[in-house]
Amino acid sequence: MRFSVVAFLTVLFVLFLQFEKIELLESFAQRFNDINFQLTQKKINPDVVVVAIDEKSVNHFGRWPWDRAILGEGIAKLQDADVLAFDMVFSEPTSSDDKFSEALSGLDNTICGFFLRTNATQEMDESQLDILQNSSLDLLQTKMEEGNKFLKADYAELNVEPILDSCNLQGAFSTLSSSDKLYRFYPTAFYLHNSLYPSLGLQSLRLKFNSDVDRKKVTTLLLNQQEIPVNEHGFTRLNFYKKNDYKTISFLDLYNGDVKSAELKDKIVLFGVTEMGIGDVVPTPIGNLYGVYIHYTFLSNFLNKELIFEAQWLNLVFTAMMILLVLLYILFMKKVFSRVVAYLLSYAVLFISAKLLFVNYSIYIDMFYPLLALILSALTQEFLLFYIHEKDARFIKKAFSSYLSRELLNKLANSEKALELGGEKKKLSILFSDIRNFTTISEEMNDPQKLIHLLNRYFTPMTQAVMDNKGMLDKYIGDAVMAFFNAPVDVENHAEAACRCALDMREKLAQLNKELENDGIEPIHIGIGINTGEAVVGNMGATKRFNYTIIGDSVNLASRLESKTKEYGVDIIISSYTYELVKELFICKDLGYTPIKGKRDEVKIYQLISDKNDDIITAKVE
Repeated sequence: MRFSVVAFLTVLFVLFLQFEKIELLESFAQRFNDINFQLTQKKINPDVVVVAIDEKSVNHFGRWPWDRAILGEGIAKLQDADVLAFDMVFSEPTSSDDKFSEALSGLDNTICGFFLRTNATQEMDESQLDILQNSSLDLLQTKMEEGNKFLKADYAELNVEPILDSCNLQGAFSTLSSSDKLYRFYPTAFYLHNSLYPSLGLQSLRLKFNSDVDRKKVTTLLLNQQEIPVNEHGFTRLNFYKKNDYKTISFLDLYNGDVKSAELKDKIVLFGVTEMGIGDVVPTPIGNLYGVYIHYTFLSNFLNKELIFEAQWLNLVFTAMMILLVLLYILFMKKVFSRVVAYLLSYAVLFISAKLLFVNYSIYIDMFYPLLALILSALTQEFLLFYIHEKDARFIKKAFSSYLSRELLNKLANSEKALELGGEKKKLSILFSDIRNFTTISEEMNDPQKLIHLLNRYFTPMTQAVMDNKGMLDKYIGDAVMAFFNAPVDVENHAEAACRCALDMREKLAQLNKELENDGIEPIHIGIGINTGEAVVGNMGATKRFNYTIIGDSVNLASRLESKTKEYGVDIIISSYTYELVKELFICKDLGYTPIKGKRDEVKIYQLISDKNDDIITAKVE
């Protein structure tokens, strides 16, 4: 339950971060996903080309800006192009404007650019605005009562009126960077004086296909029956190409006739500046590009049907899935290393899936927030698991500190077994020991304090023998000791460990009796019974008070064997079940079959005499 609550809170927190787009995280997320453009092998559309005012042209014609008559002579050779769009504005009047306007008027495919401003010292001329109004997106604007909130500008730097009037249409070439100052998105339209105007790229497509822009839904525009995905501000994410793929023609080559008009037939020609120092350079995920290539990228994306669709619902699914997987691994995988490997593999699978969707279908899935979800979820869940484990470990150490050796206690505390109410069937070796004639001893001593002191002196070495041999001290029953081996921690060769414990008890008792003799106390004699078999072991009792113990027929048999030591006059008796497991290690005497109370068949028993070897083999703990 606690893990589910933490997982749910983590989902809410990560989704909050994802929707709020907190500056630092959002910038990092954008950079994190820029690897998309290194994975694709897209080819740029051949029907878009840039005619550039480049270094070669500037070296020939001189410093920019040139006499506009030169531009007029050059663009006159572009009559076969589908569209000629200017990524520049001619806002200052010159003596050559008429010649340039005449060249523009001779074409029926021109789009002049204008630049948007948030403030300006000069008001726009009403006649200029009237001309500009012919380029507005009337159809789209009528459907904008709600949904997309296109950005608004109060001012624009427009072309001088003769040039403005000579162009077929106008388009804004303003672009905006993302929060990390990189240009990742392309605007489709802006508001200016309460009218909606298309960007240079969108206007170029309108002219090429002779189609208006409609609105399919809030996040999608429609042009020539093709969808353009947009965000709430009308921006679409750009799908960049390799820098060297952008096709550029020098204006000088066009001017000199080195480029034949047939080579530009049916193409969208972008007219821009790429000479260093005079062209606008913008930072992008693939490096710095001249501004005209931003329009180029959008146009090629549309023509190639490579516009990026942002699958917001998949973003949420991947984020939630990552947190859910962490929860499942926490609940069902016991080892930390296995969980860490599972975390990494799960994210790798999702990451590769997202990149394949991008490469093959231009579907953009933000993989930063699923990674953030993984990190936050794994840290919180692992910390909670560690806290619970430490709490359980403290409880285990407290509960078992008097019954297990420190070695077994630490192993139990670090194991994945939970101390829950209930038990399991398991093969164990059980040991019972009892003091002979204890009633007589207690009557003769006739002093409760001395009797308790004697029992404490006896129980101390007996308990130590159990712990030294990897046993679990179950309980003291009056003067009797009950112990078992192979639970709660697995002990390899537990039958051997129980037998060694019995021999150790015999040895420690001999040492104790010497001490008692010096104190004038009669020696103590004990009987020990050992049996190996299946028993139910676990926490038994009530939910608030329980005891870790064992029950079953095998336990009863061990107790009966301890009683049989009086009848046979020996100190240690083991069952045949134990004997078969230790006969190669210990010297035992066959005592034959004996009836056992509660059992229909007689049980074969053996006297445990001694170890066959001088060396003591310590039981190995698994």
